Amino acid sequence: MRTMKLGTSSLEVPVIAVGCMGLNSLSIPDAERFLRTALEHGVNFFDHADVYHSGDCERVFAQALHMNDDVREKVIIQGKVGIWNGYNSSREHLTQAVEGTLKRLQTDYLDVLLIHRPDPLVEPEEVAETFDALYTSGKVRNFGVSNHNGGQIALLQKFVKQPIVANQLQFSAAHAFMISRGVNVNMNNEAALDRDGGVLDFCRLHDITIQPWSPFRYGFFEGVFLGNKKYPKLNETIRAIANKYGVTDTTIAIAWILRHPAHMQPISGTVKTSRLKEICKAADITLTRDEWYDIFRAAGNQLP
Repeated sequence: MRTMKLGTSSLEVPVIAVGCMGLNSLSIPDAERFLRTALEHGVNFFDHADVYHSGDCERVFAQALHMNDDVREKVIIQGKVGIWNGYNSSREHLTQAVEGTLKRLQTDYLDVLLIHRPDPLVEPEEVAETFDALYTSGKVRNFGVSNHNGGQIALLQKFVKQPIVANQLQFSAAHAFMISRGVNVNMNNEAALDRDGGVLDFCRLHDITIQPWSPFRYGFFEGVFLGNKKYPKLNETIRAIANKYGVTDTTIAIAWILRHPAHMQPISGTVKTSRLKEICKAADITLTRDEWYDIFRAAGNQLP
């Protein structure tokens, strides 16, 4: 598996991460097989959140992986906290949430901690104090955010000493607004609407790794575009490219994301070993410019 640096951290991570949101749907033996497959393919980066089925996914992960010190050294674990009765980035909540995550994962530390959603009531000075305490205690080694725009990151970074190394954002060929707005600069059309404050360029300028979530979906959990009758042209285009490379449509959908020069790290959400293998193959494929643009257009994205 090809690797990359996560933001400005010292972490060398696989270009594909395993999202663990659906892990609790597996039996422990099936979860063991799935995680073993991931590790055998060099995908040792696992993304969690305390709200994923009330922490059950974290519990299943620790049990299926047979967590101990030797195992812990071989995996990179990312956690997300901050969703509670709305969004809560207070010191009390973040601290308690991290403690709960560590207990369920049966580990003493997280390699990366993300604030899951922007909190309108956030006190950045309080977040800075919390990060300092978590870092000094050794419970969290790196920090990031999820679903934040550039201004929100800049506000946090003004006070937080540790660098923001990652930003998890929804992104796929059928949900590519942060690219289409940049293409349609100063145009009088819907594609030119600024929905994110230029977050793609902000992250690239500040060496923050974008981690696309829902890389196969359109809308906000509305559905998967692969094989969907709503996207006939997109599926036709992806299938033709997949046939050329001798891989599946799933592989090409991820290869399209990896082709972008921002060096994104897509979060795969599957818990099927066969599909994870297809996703991993994307790390070995570099689409041509024409292929990338063909998919971009076929998804309905506008070019002026």
